[in-house]
Amino acid sequence: MPVLPTISTSFIILSAILVAIGWRFIIKGQPEKHKKTMIAAAISALLFFIIYASRTIFIGNTSFGGPDHLEIYYTIFLIFHIILATVGAIFGIVTLILAFKRKISVHRKVGPVTSIIWFFTAVTGIAVYLLLYILYDGGETTSLIKAILGT
Repeated sequence: MPVLPTISTSFIILSAILVAIGWRFIIKGQPEKHKKTMIAAAISALLFFIIYASRTIFIGNTSFGGPDHLEIYYTIFLIFHIILATVGAIFGIVTLILAFKRKISVHRKVGPVTSIIWFFTAVTGIAVYLLLYILYDGGETTSLIKAILGT
């Protein structure tokens, strides 16, 4: 089991759990607990991104190592996950900005949508991790730097 992907995936799982807890706090009328929990969820997601981006730049990305007949389905699923994660990150940033600027009426409308997108992002991210590192042996890993420098 590779260490960095396991750690980064753990941060996404933690982030999704914290979003769920934060959502519960606001439903129960506990805005301070909600705020602290959602900030912790955002930090967890940011830690995921830092680990993922660092790994991608310095070590590389791992290709699908499962059966050839499943590779096209994995690739389509991965593209869906990447789009979802990008949209989720943008929504997350916007939702946080709305909260910090105290635009609470808009935050209340955008927040639940952001949370749902983030839950799907986390679930699909876990699925990618399982497909790459648990269910099948990962394929080749190529460094972005090596690819750029041609070494």
